[in-house]
Amino acid sequence: MARTEYYDDPAAPEPNSLVVAASAVVTDEEGRVLLQRRRDNDLWALPGGGMEMTDSLPGTAVREVKEETGLDVEITGLVGTYTDPRHIIAYSDGEVRRQFNICFTARVVGGRLVISDESTELGFVQPEEIDQLPMHHTQRLRIRHFLEHRERPYLG
Repeated sequence: MARTEYYDDPAAPEPNSLVVAASAVVTDEEGRVLLQRRRDNDLWALPGGGMEMTDSLPGTAVREVKEETGLDVEITGLVGTYTDPRHIIAYSDGEVRRQFNICFTARVVGGRLVISDESTELGFVQPEEIDQLPMHHTQRLRIRHFLEHRERPYLG
């Protein structure tokens, strides 16, 4: 299924769903950030996805990281909340989503890196190399907030 992201675009379709989601900035011992190249839009992103009825928000992040990367993680903190109504995600099946995302920090506690059916590439990337990757600016914002080592989570 293809995915198109819009931001502050008057041509964006009207949302027909609101999805609670969680993502995670997973780092390794060298300070590199885990990223996936998404199959649905060919952009690099943090692992994450929609919350299920039986999930907690931290549990969603843990589950999504496992599903998308093969790694087991432990949540260590909170980067922020990302609820900007100008960010619209349209899927080829007709869903047009306004997404409410909570972004956590996490560390690897097990598993092994494995590409899922949702991605074409995975890897830990040096922070200074992230700007070179094709990525939606809402993903860059989360990573930038993490790299700023903010005293308090971003609330937006």
